[in-house]
Amino acid sequence: MKILKHVEIAVGIILSQDCQIFITQRGEHSHLAGFWEFPGGKVEVNESIAQTLARELLEEVDIHIRDAQFLKTVEYCYSDRCITIHAYLVEHWDGEPFAKEGQVSRWTDIADLNADEFPDANRSIIEMLKNMDKCL
Repeated sequence: MKILKHVEIAVGIILSQDCQIFITQRGEHSHLAGFWEFPGGKVEVNESIAQTLARELLEEVDIHIRDAQFLKTVEYCYSDRCITIHAYLVEHWDGEPFAKEGQVSRWTDIADLNADEFPDANRSIIEMLKNMDKCL
């Protein structure tokens, strides 16, 4: 039996005051290239989830988080790896999000999030966002 690599990830659901979410597209040389994703990344050794979230959002989209609210943790296994996603809602930040690493990015309405355009591990996060009464 093959033992799969495990990756722990923190992602930020960056939500604007007009209820739009900032998403980025995975680069052509990355795992699951071409899919849309919520900005974030791998938890490093001796780093908390909160530290990872702050570091990754600064590195990827150039924002400083003022606060983040935990949404959910998702466990998911692909054929080559298992991942744990820690998703946080980020409504207050400093800076203007943009794709620092040159990836395609956009703001989108929650209602327009299409789970088929995201990696499968994100399906339950998208479903949760669409059921939030915050933006209804």
